[in-house]
Amino acid sequence: MMLFRSSAAICGALVALVISVSAARSEIVAVHSIAVVMAASGDAIVGAASTYNPFKPGWREGGPNTASGERYDPSVWAAAIKTSLRQKFGGVLYGARAKYALVEAVGKKVIVKINDVGPLTPGRIIDLNERTMRYFDPSLQRGVINGVKVMPLLGDYWIPGPVG
Repeated sequence: MMLFRSSAAICGALVALVISVSAARSEIVAVHSIAVVMAASGDAIVGAASTYNPFKPGWREGGPNTASGERYDPSVWAAAIKTSLRQKFGGVLYGARAKYALVEAVGKKVIVKINDVGPLTPGRIIDLNERTMRYFDPSLQRGVINGVKVMPLLGDYWIPGPVG
């Protein structure tokens, strides 16, 4: 009987922990979205966004490593900024800590890690990796999204992903 009471107490404690973690997570998301707006630095850059994947057959630019030295990963929230905007986004240097930006388009917002630069197609300001582009265009059929707003974020410790 004593063993049963101990097991029940442990189960109850675990349930309480899970509920409190879930509640804390939702509060963090709310605080994070306000913090993003407050941390957006400088003027927004508005233009077109496209997608890139150096592993795609026939891809003509770059290679598997990003400008920051990280390997390209289509499953993270990341992007390559136009080379001429490199300084506005903290330099994007090999081995340096990645910088972050708030990207807004089609009524959605996401924080991305700016870990690459590129000779983007003229008229485009940012190349989104596959995961990030799928957030804005789930079918990946559009290819280019116009009217994208990109704002650098102050600080180095953002958690990339959807905002709000």
